Order: sequence, then C-alpha cells, then structure tokens
Amino acid sequence: MLTTALIVTTVLAFAFAMASVRRIPEGQVYSVRRLGRGPALLTAGTHVVLPVLDRVAHKIDLGGQVLRFEGGTVYWQVLEPEVADEVIDEAPELIRTNVVAALRDASTAHQADRRAVGTQLKHAMNGSLRARGMLVTRVELDAA
Repeated sequence: MLTTALIVTTVLAFAFAMASVRRIPEGQVYSVRRLGRGPALLTAGTHVVLPVLDRVAHKIDLGGQVLRFEGGTVYWQVLEPEVADEVIDEAPELIRTNVVAALRDASTAHQADRRAVGTQLKHAMNGSLRARGMLVTRVELDAA
C-alpha cells in the first residue's frame, strides 16, 4: 500500500516537473500570463513555468510572415513582441484592413507601376502598424 502511494506520488511529481519545463524555439517568443496579470515574455531557450498558474497566451513568431489578400501578398513581421502581444490575434485582419484602406487611398497616377503602388502601400501601412510592434517588409501586387 505504501509503495503504491509512493509510486503514484513520484509519477505525479515527475509529470508536474515535465509540464513545468518549456523549450522556446529560436525565432519565437511566448507570452505567458499568470493568474490574469500582464504578460511576461519568454525568449528562446528553456524556461520553467507553473502549469496551474501560468498559461501560454500567445506564441509569437519573430520571423517573416506572409498574408495573401485579393490582389496581392503582404510580407510582415513582429519587431516588438511586448507591444504586438495585445493585437497579435487580430494581426492578419488588421493588416488586411490596412491594405484595403491604403489601396483605396493609393494615388491613381502610379496604377500602372505595381512596384510603386506596393511601396506606397507598405509605407501607408507601416504608419499605423509600427505603433503596434509590427512592420510590413514588402507588398507584392498581382498583375491586373
């Protein structure tokens, strides 16, 4: 009876210890929340978290990301994960909305030059996205 309890306790302690260790890959940041407090950011490497108290809210990829939209492709990345954490779930929709708004405002003088319009879109979107910790690196428009 005592050995069964000891074995169960040892297995539970080992399972808790294994669940407490998080390995964060290179190029990612994990946003961890403890009991509703503000996020703590875990950078690449091995970290110890408390499974009952800590919850991984977001896994933020710091590498480049691709977003297709009707009419082209936007390449973007997270520069400041502590700022972007608040809006990372809405980032694709936020970028898509900014592209549509910037396309409406794009000057018609450059409509024949997709590269110039793409650059204009990139600058227009970065004006609002930089404050949110993100950056559009390139915009490619499909041929009309």
